[in-house]
Amino acid sequence: MAELEIKGKKLKLNEDGFLINPEVWDKEIAEELAKVTEGIQAMTEEHWRIVNYIRDYYLQKGQAPMVRKMVNETGLNLKHIYQLFPSGPAKGACKVAGLPKPDGCV
Repeated sequence: MAELEIKGKKLKLNEDGFLINPEVWDKEIAEELAKVTEGIQAMTEEHWRIVNYIRDYYLQKGQAPMVRKMVNETGLNLKHIYQLFPSGPAKGACKVAGLPKPDGCV
């Protein structure tokens, strides 16, 4: 288990870099996770559209959305989502959103 310190907060990450306690997530944590896990130096409006969608969906349904649903509901195509989150929507975007590792995510 790894630890990441952000502004004095020590966060526990699993072996894949996902937050152990998703309830500690906030925007500062998201921005740091984006840098550390995805190499994203500045979160754009489109990054936040994906992250907020994934996070809201997770809080309502208790799981990450299917990729097709994310594409349909955010208006961003899958190729563009991969440009925003190089390791993909299930792995990279979910890490930044502070979600646990989605089922079926390798």
